[in-house]
Amino acid sequence: MPEVISSQGVISHDDWVLVERPAEGETLTLPSGPVLVPLDYWAANAGELSGRGDIGVWLDGHDDPDVLAAFANDLPVIAINFPKFSDGRGYSTARLLRERHGYRNDLRAVGDVLLDQLQFMKRCGFSSFVLRADKDIGKAASCLNFFSQGYQAATDTDEPLFRRRA
Repeated sequence: MPEVISSQGVISHDDWVLVERPAEGETLTLPSGPVLVPLDYWAANAGELSGRGDIGVWLDGHDDPDVLAAFANDLPVIAINFPKFSDGRGYSTARLLRERHGYRNDLRAVGDVLLDQLQFMKRCGFSSFVLRADKDIGKAASCLNFFSQGYQAATDTDEPLFRRRA
C-alpha cells in the first residue's frame, strides 16, 4: 500500500496513481481514480483535462513549470519527480510554482526522495512526500523539522534569520 506523508507529518494512504510516460508510438490510457499524468500529456490535452478534480500533473526536472501558469490552481496535485537524489532541479521548480505562479494546492515530491531531504523540500514549498520504497516513512515526521531555524528566506518564511532577530 503506497503511503504519503504531509509536511505536517501526517502519514496517509496515497490514492494518486502516477502514470508513466508512454513509450514512443504508444498511447496513454488513464486508469480510473485520481491520476498524475506527465506534463507533456496534460499540455496536449489541457482542454479536456483542465478543471477535473481527479487529474493532477507530474513534472521532471527538465520540464518548464511556466506551462502550468494559467492553470496551476485548477490542479489538485502537482508532483515533481526526483529521478535521483542528487538532481536538485525539482527544488527550483517547487519555488517557481509557489512563488511565481502562486500555486496553493498539494505540491508533492516523488521519485528518489530520501529522509534527509524532507526539511529542505518543505522549505521550498513541498506539502507532501512519497518516499523511495526502501525508506521508513515512520521516521519521516522527525526529519521534517530537524532544524529549529532556517538561516535564509524561503517559502516558509519571508525574512532571513538575521532580520527576524533584529
